[in-house]
Amino acid sequence: MIEPVALEDFFITFFSSALIILAGAGYALLFSWSKVNPSVRIKIAAYVCYAVLVLAVAELTRAAHFQGYWLIISIVMVVGYFFAPIGIWHLCVKTHADSNLKITITTEDKL
Repeated sequence: MIEPVALEDFFITFFSSALIILAGAGYALLFSWSKVNPSVRIKIAAYVCYAVLVLAVAELTRAAHFQGYWLIISIVMVVGYFFAPIGIWHLCVKTHADSNLKITITTEDKL
């Protein structure tokens, strides 16, 4: 059975979980923004968000007493958060690379 989180660790668990979501969203947003507007400062900010995410996962793992497969899930989550925006960016580039947006105007559209 999983040991419940102690009351003094409950707020740490809650806020570190929320910080994981916010830092992951910040990393994904800033990573894609750095691809659209190539800037070293934006890319550094994205990696700072990722570092905050890693620290939040480490704190959540400590506060929630993750062991065994829960610890493995935490590690997989950190790796997944790193590679997901990169994969999504490549997927979007590959899918939209050959799209030619030709608009055909027919005589019916003119009326």
